[in-house]
Amino acid sequence: MKSLAIFSLRLSLLLCLTSAAHAMELSPAEAAGKRLYREGISVSGAEVSARIGVSGTVVPASTMPCAGCHGADGRGRPEGGVRPPDITWRRLSTPYGQRVRAGRSHPPYSDGAVAHAIIEGVDPAGNALDSAMPRFVMSSQDQLNLVAYLKRIEEDGDPGIQGSTLRLGTLLPSQGAMAPLGETMAAVLNGALAAINEAGGIHGRQLALQIVDPGPDAKTAEAALQTLTGEDGVFALIAPLAPALDGRIGELIEQARVPLVGSVSLLGGESDSPMIFEPLPGASEQLRALAGYAQNTLALAADKTLIVYQDNPLDQHQAETLKQHLNGQGWSDVSLRAYSLDQPVTVDASMAAAKALFFLGRSADFVPMAQALQSSMQGPALPPYLFAASAQVPADVWQVPASFSRRMFLAYPFIPGDWTEEGKAALASVRARSGLKGQYAVLQVDAYCSVLLVAEALRQIGRHPAREQLVKALEGLHDVNTGLTPLLGFGPGRRLGMSGAHVVTVDVQQQRFDLVSPYARVNAAN
Repeated sequence: MKSLAIFSLRLSLLLCLTSAAHAMELSPAEAAGKRLYREGISVSGAEVSARIGVSGTVVPASTMPCAGCHGADGRGRPEGGVRPPDITWRRLSTPYGQRVRAGRSHPPYSDGAVAHAIIEGVDPAGNALDSAMPRFVMSSQDQLNLVAYLKRIEEDGDPGIQGSTLRLGTLLPSQGAMAPLGETMAAVLNGALAAINEAGGIHGRQLALQIVDPGPDAKTAEAALQTLTGEDGVFALIAPLAPALDGRIGELIEQARVPLVGSVSLLGGESDSPMIFEPLPGASEQLRALAGYAQNTLALAADKTLIVYQDNPLDQHQAETLKQHLNGQGWSDVSLRAYSLDQPVTVDASMAAAKALFFLGRSADFVPMAQALQSSMQGPALPPYLFAASAQVPADVWQVPASFSRRMFLAYPFIPGDWTEEGKAALASVRARSGLKGQYAVLQVDAYCSVLLVAEALRQIGRHPAREQLVKALEGLHDVNTGLTPLLGFGPGRRLGMSGAHVVTVDVQQQRFDLVSPYARVNAAN
Protein backbone atom coordinates (compact mmCIF):
# COMPACT_ATOMS: atom_id res chain seq x y z
CA MET A 1 0.00 0.00 0.00
CA LYS A 2 2.80 2.36 0.93
CA SER A 3 4.60 1.82 -2.40
CA LEU A 4 1.31 2.27 -4.24
CA ALA A 5 0.72 5.57 -2.45
CA ILE A 6 4.20 6.77 -3.34
CA PHE A 7 3.64 5.73 -6.97
CA SER A 8 0.33 7.57 -7.04
CA LEU A 9 1.92 10.69 -5.58
CA ARG A 10 4.71 10.60 -8.15
CA LEU A 11 2.23 10.06 -10.94
CA SER A 12 0.14 12.99 -9.73
CA LEU A 13 3.20 15.23 -9.60
CA LEU A 14 4.23 14.11 -13.10
CA LEU A 15 0.77 14.84 -14.44
CA CYS A 16 0.78 18.27 -12.80
CA LEU A 17 4.18 19.10 -14.24
CA THR A 18 3.16 17.83 -17.67
CA SER A 19 -0.06 19.83 -17.50
CA ALA A 20 1.85 22.98 -16.48
CA ALA A 21 4.29 22.51 -19.33
CA HIS A 22 1.48 22.17 -21.84
CA ALA A 23 -0.36 25.12 -20.28
CA MET A 24 2.45 27.39 -21.37
CA GLU A 25 1.93 26.48 -25.04
CA LEU A 26 -0.26 28.93 -26.95
CA SER A 27 -2.99 27.81 -29.30
CA PRO A 28 -2.94 29.22 -32.87
CA ALA A 29 -5.58 31.80 -31.88
CA GLU A 30 -3.63 32.81 -28.76
CA ALA A 31 -0.37 33.02 -30.72
CA ALA A 32 -2.11 35.24 -33.28
CA GLY A 33 -3.43 37.39 -30.44
CA LYS A 34 0.06 37.64 -28.99
CA ARG A 35 1.46 39.06 -32.22
CA LEU A 36 -1.44 41.48 -32.43
CA TYR A 37 -0.89 42.54 -28.81
CA ARG A 38 2.88 42.96 -29.04
CA GLU A 39 3.32 44.12 -32.66
CA GLY A 40 -0.07 45.40 -33.82
CA ILE A 41 0.01 43.00 -36.76
CA SER A 42 -2.65 40.51 -37.81
CA VAL A 43 -1.39 37.07 -38.82
CA SER A 44 -4.10 37.02 -41.51
CA GLY A 45 -2.52 39.99 -43.26
CA ALA A 46 -5.64 42.08 -42.67
CA GLU A 47 -5.11 45.75 -41.98
CA VAL A 48 -5.20 46.79 -38.32
CA SER A 49 -5.28 50.49 -37.50
CA ALA A 50 -5.78 52.74 -34.51
CA ARG A 51 -7.69 56.00 -34.10
CA ILE A 52 -5.95 58.30 -31.66
CA GLY A 53 -6.81 61.56 -29.90
CA VAL A 54 -9.93 63.69 -30.10
CA SER A 55 -9.54 64.10 -33.86
CA GLY A 56 -9.45 60.33 -34.40
CA THR A 57 -6.29 60.40 -36.49
CA VAL A 58 -5.81 56.97 -38.06
CA VAL A 59 -2.37 55.32 -37.82
CA PRO A 60 -1.18 51.72 -38.34
CA ALA A 61 -1.62 49.70 -35.15
CA SER A 62 1.99 48.57 -35.50
CA THR A 63 3.10 52.08 -34.50
CA MET A 64 1.34 51.81 -31.15
CA PRO A 65 0.58 48.19 -30.23
CA CYS A 66 -1.08 47.32 -26.93
CA ALA A 67 2.22 46.26 -25.38
CA GLY A 68 3.66 49.73 -25.99
CA CYS A 69 1.58 51.11 -23.10
CA HIS A 70 0.41 48.08 -21.14
CA GLY A 71 3.73 46.25 -21.27
CA ALA A 72 4.57 42.76 -22.47
CA ASP A 73 3.01 41.35 -19.29
CA GLY A 74 -0.19 43.46 -19.51
CA ARG A 75 0.32 45.10 -16.13
CA GLY A 76 0.73 48.67 -17.39
CA ARG A 77 3.19 51.17 -15.98
CA PRO A 78 3.05 54.97 -15.66
CA GLU A 79 4.98 56.81 -18.35
CA GLY A 80 4.87 60.41 -19.52
CA GLY A 81 1.94 61.32 -17.26
CA VAL A 82 -0.21 58.45 -18.58
CA ARG A 83 -1.17 55.56 -16.28
CA PRO A 84 -2.17 52.56 -18.43
CA PRO A 85 -4.25 50.11 -16.38
CA ASP A 86 -3.52 46.47 -15.63
CA ILE A 87 -5.30 44.48 -18.37
CA THR A 88 -4.40 40.95 -17.29
CA TRP A 89 -7.48 38.72 -17.42
CA ARG A 90 -7.35 38.14 -13.68
CA ARG A 91 -7.72 41.88 -13.20
CA LEU A 92 -10.26 42.48 -15.96
CA SER A 93 -12.56 39.66 -14.85
CA THR A 94 -12.55 40.45 -11.11
CA PRO A 95 -16.01 39.27 -9.99
CA TYR A 96 -16.77 42.42 -8.00
CA GLY A 97 -15.78 44.72 -10.85
CA GLN A 98 -13.56 47.76 -10.46
CA ARG A 99 -13.64 51.36 -9.39
CA VAL A 100 -11.57 53.67 -11.59
CA ARG A 101 -9.63 56.71 -10.41
CA ALA A 102 -12.32 59.17 -11.55
CA GLY A 103 -14.75 57.54 -9.09
CA ARG A 104 -16.72 55.60 -11.72
CA SER A 105 -17.24 51.88 -11.32
CA HIS A 106 -18.00 49.09 -13.73
CA PRO A 107 -18.78 45.37 -13.59
CA PRO A 108 -16.27 42.72 -14.66
CA TYR A 109 -15.20 42.50 -18.29
CA SER A 110 -16.57 39.70 -20.45
CA ASP A 111 -15.13 38.66 -23.82
CA GLY A 112 -17.59 40.97 -25.56
CA ALA A 113 -16.92 43.84 -23.17
CA VAL A 114 -13.18 43.64 -23.89
CA ALA A 115 -13.91 43.78 -27.62
CA HIS A 116 -16.09 46.87 -27.08
CA ALA A 117 -13.28 48.51 -25.08
CA ILE A 118 -10.79 47.80 -27.87
CA ILE A 119 -13.01 49.00 -30.72
CA GLU A 120 -15.27 51.64 -29.14
CA GLY A 121 -13.28 52.78 -26.12
CA VAL A 122 -15.93 52.10 -23.44
CA ASP A 123 -15.89 49.98 -20.27
CA PRO A 124 -18.58 47.41 -19.32
CA ALA A 125 -20.72 50.17 -17.76
CA GLY A 126 -20.60 52.26 -20.94
CA ASN A 127 -18.14 54.81 -19.52
CA ALA A 128 -15.68 56.27 -22.01
CA LEU A 129 -12.09 55.13 -21.48
CA ASP A 130 -9.24 57.60 -21.19
CA SER A 131 -8.64 59.55 -24.41
CA ALA A 132 -5.06 58.26 -24.44
CA MET A 133 -6.46 54.79 -25.21
CA PRO A 134 -6.52 54.26 -28.99
CA ARG A 135 -9.68 52.95 -30.61
CA PHE A 136 -8.60 50.04 -32.79
CA VAL A 137 -10.03 48.96 -36.12
CA MET A 138 -9.68 45.22 -36.66
CA SER A 139 -11.62 42.20 -37.85
CA SER A 140 -13.89 40.22 -35.56
CA GLN A 141 -11.45 37.29 -35.74
CA ASP A 142 -8.58 39.52 -34.65
CA GLN A 143 -10.72 40.69 -31.71
CA LEU A 144 -11.33 37.08 -30.68
CA ASN A 145 -7.62 36.27 -31.00
CA LEU A 146 -6.64 39.28 -28.90
CA VAL A 147 -9.11 38.40 -26.13
CA ALA A 148 -7.87 34.80 -26.19
CA TYR A 149 -4.32 35.99 -25.63
CA LEU A 150 -5.25 38.37 -22.82
CA LYS A 151 -6.62 35.34 -20.97
CA ARG A 152 -3.17 33.74 -21.16
CA ILE A 153 -0.88 36.75 -20.93
CA GLU A 154 0.07 36.21 -17.29
CA GLU A 155 1.25 32.69 -18.10
CA ASP A 156 3.21 33.79 -21.15
CA GLY A 157 6.26 35.19 -19.40
CA ASP A 158 9.66 35.56 -21.02
CA PRO A 159 11.94 32.50 -21.00
CA GLY A 160 14.33 31.97 -18.12
CA ILE A 161 11.93 32.87 -15.31
CA GLN A 162 10.82 30.24 -12.85
CA GLY A 163 9.15 30.67 -9.48
CA SER A 164 12.38 30.84 -7.48
CA THR A 165 15.01 31.19 -10.20
CA LEU A 166 15.92 33.63 -12.96
CA ARG A 167 18.40 32.29 -15.53
CA LEU A 168 21.03 34.40 -17.23
CA GLY A 169 23.26 33.09 -19.99
CA THR A 170 26.63 33.72 -21.54
CA LEU A 171 28.95 32.44 -24.25
CA LEU A 172 32.46 31.70 -22.95
CA PRO A 173 35.18 29.60 -24.61
CA SER A 174 36.45 26.58 -22.68
CA GLN A 175 38.96 25.38 -25.27
CA GLY A 176 41.60 26.93 -27.49
CA ALA A 177 43.66 30.08 -27.10
CA MET A 178 40.83 32.06 -25.49
CA ALA A 179 39.99 29.44 -22.86
CA PRO A 180 41.92 31.24 -20.07
CA LEU A 181 39.89 34.40 -20.75
CA GLY A 182 36.66 32.42 -20.71
CA GLU A 183 37.58 30.69 -17.45
CA THR A 184 38.42 34.02 -15.84
CA MET A 185 35.14 35.63 -16.84
CA ALA A 186 33.15 32.55 -15.79
CA ALA A 187 34.78 32.68 -12.36
CA VAL A 188 33.91 36.37 -11.90
CA LEU A 189 30.33 35.96 -13.10
CA ASN A 190 29.71 32.92 -10.90
CA GLY A 191 31.35 34.56 -7.91
CA ALA A 192 29.41 37.82 -8.23
CA LEU A 193 26.10 36.00 -8.72
CA ALA A 194 26.83 33.73 -5.75
CA ALA A 195 27.31 36.80 -3.54
CA ILE A 196 23.92 38.15 -4.63
CA ASN A 197 22.23 34.80 -4.05
CA GLU A 198 23.73 34.41 -0.58
CA ALA A 199 22.24 37.81 0.28
CA GLY A 200 18.77 36.58 -0.68
CA GLY A 201 18.80 36.96 -4.47
CA ILE A 202 16.58 39.47 -6.27
CA HIS A 203 12.95 39.69 -5.09
CA GLY A 204 13.19 36.19 -3.69
CA ARG A 205 14.67 34.63 -6.84
CA GLN A 206 18.12 33.12 -7.15
CA LEU A 207 20.13 34.14 -10.20
CA ALA A 208 21.42 31.15 -12.15
CA LEU A 209 24.02 31.25 -14.93
CA GLN A 210 24.02 29.02 -18.02
CA ILE A 211 27.37 28.97 -19.83
CA VAL A 212 27.65 27.66 -23.39
CA ASP A 213 30.92 27.32 -25.29
CA PRO A 214 30.66 29.27 -28.59
CA GLY A 215 32.98 26.81 -30.32
CA PRO A 216 35.65 27.52 -32.92
CA ASP A 217 33.80 29.49 -35.58
CA ALA A 218 30.80 31.65 -36.47
CA LYS A 219 28.57 28.65 -37.25
CA THR A 220 29.10 26.99 -33.87
CA ALA A 221 28.86 30.33 -32.07
CA GLU A 222 25.52 31.10 -33.72
CA ALA A 223 24.19 27.67 -32.73
CA ALA A 224 25.37 28.24 -29.16
CA LEU A 225 23.63 31.61 -29.08
CA GLN A 226 20.43 29.98 -30.35
CA THR A 227 20.60 27.57 -27.40
CA LEU A 228 20.55 30.55 -25.04
CA THR A 229 17.95 32.64 -26.85
CA GLY A 230 15.44 30.00 -27.96
CA GLU A 231 12.03 29.24 -26.47
CA ASP A 232 13.63 27.42 -23.53
CA GLY A 233 16.44 29.91 -23.26
CA VAL A 234 17.56 32.45 -20.70
CA PHE A 235 16.04 35.74 -19.59
CA ALA A 236 19.06 37.86 -20.59
CA LEU A 237 22.66 37.54 -21.72
CA ILE A 238 25.57 38.76 -19.65
CA ALA A 239 29.22 39.45 -20.58
CA PRO A 240 29.66 36.97 -23.49
CA LEU A 241 33.01 36.38 -25.12
CA ALA A 242 32.42 35.19 -28.68
CA PRO A 243 34.63 37.08 -31.18
CA ALA A 244 33.36 34.90 -34.03
CA LEU A 245 29.99 36.66 -33.72
CA ASP A 246 31.42 40.20 -33.85
CA GLY A 247 29.38 42.25 -36.26
CA ARG A 248 26.39 39.84 -36.10
CA ILE A 249 25.64 39.47 -32.42
CA GLY A 250 23.54 42.64 -32.37
CA GLU A 251 21.44 41.49 -35.30
CA LEU A 252 20.96 38.01 -33.79
CA ILE A 253 19.86 39.12 -30.34
CA GLU A 254 17.53 41.74 -31.82
CA GLN A 255 15.81 38.97 -33.73
CA ALA A 256 15.49 37.02 -30.47
CA ARG A 257 14.58 40.18 -28.48
CA VAL A 258 16.99 39.22 -25.68
CA PRO A 259 18.80 42.03 -23.78
CA LEU A 260 22.56 41.74 -23.37
CA VAL A 261 24.72 43.47 -20.77
CA GLY A 262 28.45 43.23 -21.42
CA SER A 263 31.18 45.01 -23.37
CA VAL A 264 31.05 43.10 -26.64
CA SER A 265 33.20 45.70 -28.42
CA LEU A 266 35.95 45.67 -25.79
CA LEU A 267 38.16 43.39 -27.89
CA GLY A 268 37.61 45.30 -31.11
CA GLY A 269 34.15 44.41 -32.42
CA GLU A 270 31.33 46.90 -32.82
CA SER A 271 27.61 46.89 -32.12
CA ASP A 272 24.97 49.59 -32.27
CA SER A 273 22.11 47.32 -31.20
CA PRO A 274 19.55 48.88 -28.82
CA MET A 275 19.46 45.51 -27.00
CA ILE A 276 23.15 45.66 -25.99
CA PHE A 277 24.30 47.65 -22.95
CA GLU A 278 28.08 47.90 -22.65
CA PRO A 279 29.55 48.92 -19.27
CA LEU A 280 33.03 49.72 -20.60
CA PRO A 281 34.10 51.62 -23.73
CA GLY A 282 35.00 49.59 -26.77
CA ALA A 283 38.27 49.66 -28.64
CA SER A 284 36.97 52.46 -30.90
CA GLU A 285 36.35 54.84 -28.01
CA GLN A 286 39.69 53.98 -26.42
CA LEU A 287 41.53 54.65 -29.69
CA ARG A 288 39.80 58.03 -29.99
CA ALA A 289 41.03 58.91 -26.53
CA LEU A 290 44.56 57.99 -27.63
CA ALA A 291 44.19 60.01 -30.83
CA GLY A 292 43.17 63.06 -28.80
CA TYR A 293 46.26 62.73 -26.62
CA ALA A 294 48.52 62.12 -29.64
CA GLN A 295 47.22 65.26 -31.32
CA ASN A 296 46.91 67.65 -28.39
CA THR A 297 49.96 66.66 -26.35
CA LEU A 298 52.39 65.00 -28.75
CA ALA A 299 51.45 67.16 -31.79
CA LEU A 300 51.50 64.21 -34.20
CA ALA A 301 48.65 65.22 -36.51
CA ALA A 302 51.01 66.42 -39.27
CA ASP A 303 53.33 63.40 -39.14
CA LYS A 304 53.24 60.13 -41.06
CA THR A 305 50.78 57.82 -39.27
CA LEU A 306 49.95 54.17 -39.84
CA ILE A 307 46.96 52.17 -38.66
CA VAL A 308 47.97 48.51 -38.52
CA TYR A 309 45.10 46.02 -38.41
CA GLN A 310 44.47 42.31 -38.81
CA ASP A 311 43.12 41.53 -42.28
CA ASN A 312 39.47 40.74 -41.63
CA PRO A 313 36.29 42.71 -42.40
CA LEU A 314 35.64 43.83 -38.82
CA ASP A 315 39.14 45.13 -38.12
CA GLN A 316 39.25 46.70 -41.57
CA HIS A 317 36.02 48.56 -40.85
CA GLN A 318 37.34 49.73 -37.50
CA ALA A 319 40.62 50.86 -39.07
CA GLU A 320 38.80 52.79 -41.78
CA THR A 321 36.55 54.39 -39.17
CA LEU A 322 39.58 55.47 -37.14
CA LYS A 323 41.22 56.91 -40.26
CA GLN A 324 38.08 58.92 -41.04
CA HIS A 325 38.08 60.23 -37.49
CA LEU A 326 41.74 61.26 -37.68
CA ASN A 327 41.26 62.95 -41.04
CA GLY A 328 38.24 64.76 -39.64
CA GLN A 329 40.42 66.05 -36.80
CA GLY A 330 43.00 67.42 -39.21
CA TRP A 331 45.50 64.55 -39.45
CA SER A 332 47.10 64.93 -42.86
CA ASP A 333 49.12 61.73 -43.54
CA VAL A 334 47.26 58.62 -42.41
CA SER A 335 47.63 55.22 -44.11
CA LEU A 336 46.26 51.74 -43.47
CA ARG A 337 48.37 48.57 -43.28
CA ALA A 338 46.79 45.10 -43.05
CA TYR A 339 48.52 41.94 -41.90
CA SER A 340 47.29 38.34 -42.12
CA LEU A 341 46.63 36.02 -39.23
CA ASP A 342 49.06 33.36 -40.45
CA GLN A 343 51.95 35.78 -41.03
CA PRO A 344 53.55 38.17 -38.54
CA VAL A 345 53.56 41.90 -39.17
CA THR A 346 56.29 42.66 -41.70
CA VAL A 347 58.10 45.97 -41.53
CA ASP A 348 59.21 47.80 -44.66
CA ALA A 349 60.83 51.21 -45.12
CA SER A 350 57.47 52.98 -45.28
CA MET A 351 56.35 51.47 -42.01
CA ALA A 352 59.67 52.16 -40.33
CA ALA A 353 59.38 55.83 -41.38
CA ALA A 354 56.08 56.29 -39.56
CA LYS A 355 56.08 58.64 -36.57
CA ALA A 356 52.86 57.25 -35.05
CA LEU A 357 51.37 53.77 -35.25
CA PHE A 358 47.89 52.75 -34.05
CA PHE A 359 47.52 48.98 -33.53
CA LEU A 360 44.20 47.16 -34.12
CA GLY A 361 45.21 43.53 -34.04
CA ARG A 362 45.58 40.53 -31.76
CA SER A 363 47.41 41.00 -28.49
CA ALA A 364 49.70 38.09 -29.44
CA ASP A 365 50.96 40.09 -32.46
CA PHE A 366 51.78 43.29 -30.59
CA VAL A 367 55.22 42.37 -29.17
CA PRO A 368 56.48 40.71 -32.39
CA MET A 369 55.47 43.84 -34.30
CA ALA A 370 57.37 46.07 -31.87
CA GLN A 371 60.44 43.79 -32.10
CA ALA A 372 60.30 43.88 -35.90
CA LEU A 373 60.09 47.67 -35.81
CA GLN A 374 63.11 47.82 -33.52
CA SER A 375 65.13 45.59 -35.85
CA SER A 376 64.35 47.89 -38.78
CA MET A 377 65.63 51.04 -37.07
CA GLN A 378 68.78 52.56 -38.57
CA GLY A 379 71.38 54.34 -36.45
CA PRO A 380 70.08 56.69 -33.77
CA ALA A 381 66.57 56.92 -35.26
CA LEU A 382 63.75 56.70 -32.73
CA PRO A 383 61.01 54.13 -33.20
CA PRO A 384 57.46 55.35 -33.81
CA TYR A 385 55.03 56.12 -31.02
CA LEU A 386 52.79 53.11 -30.44
CA PHE A 387 49.09 53.45 -29.52
CA ALA A 388 46.73 50.61 -28.58
CA ALA A 389 43.65 49.84 -26.52
CA SER A 390 44.37 47.98 -23.30
CA ALA A 391 42.72 44.73 -24.41
CA GLN A 392 44.86 44.62 -27.57
CA VAL A 393 48.21 44.29 -25.82
CA PRO A 394 49.54 41.23 -23.93
CA ALA A 395 49.81 41.08 -20.16
CA ASP A 396 53.59 40.69 -20.51
CA VAL A 397 54.04 44.00 -22.30
CA TRP A 398 57.53 44.27 -20.79
CA GLN A 399 58.79 42.11 -23.67
CA VAL A 400 58.51 45.17 -25.91
CA PRO A 401 62.02 46.49 -26.72
CA ALA A 402 63.35 49.09 -24.27
CA SER A 403 63.60 51.67 -27.07
CA PHE A 404 59.79 52.00 -26.87
CA SER A 405 59.95 53.02 -23.23
CA ARG A 406 57.62 56.01 -22.76
CA ARG A 407 56.89 55.95 -26.49
CA MET A 408 54.11 53.42 -26.04
CA PHE A 409 50.67 54.70 -24.97
CA LEU A 410 47.74 52.53 -23.91
CA ALA A 411 44.12 53.39 -23.22
CA TYR A 412 42.44 51.96 -20.10
CA PRO A 413 38.76 52.27 -19.16
CA PHE A 414 39.81 52.49 -15.52
CA ILE A 415 42.96 52.69 -13.42
CA PRO A 416 43.65 51.72 -9.77
CA GLY A 417 42.94 55.31 -8.78
CA ASP A 418 39.29 54.77 -9.75
CA TRP A 419 38.92 51.94 -7.23
CA THR A 420 37.26 52.72 -3.93
CA GLU A 421 37.88 50.66 -0.80
CA GLU A 422 34.40 49.16 -1.14
CA GLY A 423 34.96 48.33 -4.80
CA LYS A 424 38.33 46.72 -4.14
CA ALA A 425 36.91 44.67 -1.28
CA ALA A 426 33.95 43.47 -3.37
CA LEU A 427 36.12 42.39 -6.30
CA ALA A 428 38.65 40.80 -3.92
CA SER A 429 35.82 38.75 -2.40
CA VAL A 430 34.71 37.55 -5.83
CA ARG A 431 38.29 36.65 -6.73
CA ALA A 432 38.77 34.77 -3.46
CA ARG A 433 35.75 32.57 -4.20
CA SER A 434 37.41 31.27 -7.36
CA GLY A 435 41.11 31.59 -6.58
CA LEU A 436 41.55 34.36 -9.15
CA LYS A 437 44.36 36.87 -9.15
CA GLY A 438 44.69 40.01 -11.26
CA GLN A 439 44.93 38.38 -14.69
CA TYR A 440 42.82 39.95 -17.45
CA ALA A 441 41.78 42.75 -15.09
CA VAL A 442 39.75 44.64 -17.72
CA LEU A 443 37.66 41.56 -18.52
CA GLN A 444 37.21 40.85 -14.81
CA VAL A 445 35.89 44.34 -14.17
CA ASP A 446 33.63 44.18 -17.21
CA ALA A 447 32.08 40.93 -15.99
CA TYR A 448 31.69 42.25 -12.45
CA CYS A 449 30.12 45.54 -13.56
CA SER A 450 27.76 43.65 -15.88
CA VAL A 451 26.43 41.70 -12.90
CA LEU A 452 26.02 44.89 -10.86
CA LEU A 453 24.04 46.58 -13.62
CA VAL A 454 21.76 43.61 -14.29
CA ALA A 455 21.10 43.15 -10.58
CA GLU A 456 20.22 46.83 -10.07
CA ALA A 457 17.87 46.83 -13.07
CA LEU A 458 16.17 43.65 -11.83
CA ARG A 459 15.66 45.20 -8.40
CA GLN A 460 13.92 48.16 -9.99
CA ILE A 461 11.46 46.20 -12.13
CA GLY A 462 10.06 44.16 -9.27
CA ARG A 463 8.74 40.67 -8.76
CA HIS A 464 7.31 40.21 -12.27
CA PRO A 465 10.23 40.87 -14.64
CA ALA A 466 9.99 41.04 -18.43
CA ARG A 467 12.74 41.62 -20.95
CA GLU A 468 11.09 44.80 -22.14
CA GLN A 469 11.10 46.12 -18.57
CA LEU A 470 14.77 45.18 -18.18
CA VAL A 471 15.68 47.28 -21.24
CA LYS A 472 13.78 50.28 -19.86
CA ALA A 473 15.30 49.86 -16.41
CA LEU A 474 18.81 49.70 -17.87
CA GLU A 475 18.12 52.83 -19.90
CA GLY A 476 17.19 54.55 -16.65
CA LEU A 477 20.44 53.76 -14.84
CA HIS A 478 22.52 56.90 -14.32
CA ASP A 479 25.72 57.66 -12.38
CA VAL A 480 26.08 54.09 -11.11
CA ASN A 481 29.02 53.89 -8.72
CA THR A 482 30.68 50.52 -9.28
CA GLY A 483 33.65 51.33 -7.07
CA LEU A 484 35.94 50.18 -9.89
CA THR A 485 35.28 52.55 -12.81
CA PRO A 486 34.19 56.11 -13.47
CA LEU A 487 30.42 56.50 -12.99
CA LEU A 488 28.38 54.39 -15.43
CA GLY A 489 25.05 55.27 -16.98
CA PHE A 490 22.83 54.67 -20.01
CA GLY A 491 19.85 56.38 -21.64
CA PRO A 492 17.21 55.91 -24.37
CA GLY A 493 19.81 56.65 -27.04
CA ARG A 494 22.91 55.69 -25.10
CA ARG A 495 24.19 52.13 -24.81
CA LEU A 496 27.76 52.77 -23.60
CA GLY A 497 28.07 53.04 -19.84
CA MET A 498 31.13 55.23 -20.34
CA SER A 499 32.77 56.54 -23.50
CA GLY A 500 36.36 57.52 -22.96
CA ALA A 501 39.56 56.26 -21.39
CA HIS A 502 42.59 57.03 -19.29
CA VAL A 503 45.85 57.25 -21.24
CA VAL A 504 48.98 55.74 -19.70
CA THR A 505 52.52 55.47 -20.96
CA VAL A 506 54.65 52.39 -20.42
CA ASP A 507 58.10 52.71 -18.91
CA VAL A 508 59.60 49.45 -20.15
CA GLN A 509 62.91 49.93 -18.35
CA GLN A 510 61.32 50.58 -14.95
CA GLN A 511 58.44 48.18 -15.69
CA ARG A 512 55.70 50.58 -14.65
CA PHE A 513 52.71 52.41 -16.05
CA ASP A 514 52.43 56.18 -15.68
CA LEU A 515 49.16 58.08 -16.12
CA VAL A 516 49.60 60.90 -18.63
CA SER A 517 45.97 61.82 -19.30
CA PRO A 518 43.08 61.17 -16.85
CA TYR A 519 39.72 59.88 -18.02
CA ALA A 520 37.92 62.15 -20.43
CA ARG A 521 34.73 61.45 -22.38
CA VAL A 522 35.02 61.19 -26.17
CA ASN A 523 32.32 61.15 -28.82
CA ALA A 524 31.12 57.67 -29.69
CA ALA A 525 32.19 56.28 -33.04
CA ASN A 526 29.88 57.03 -35.95
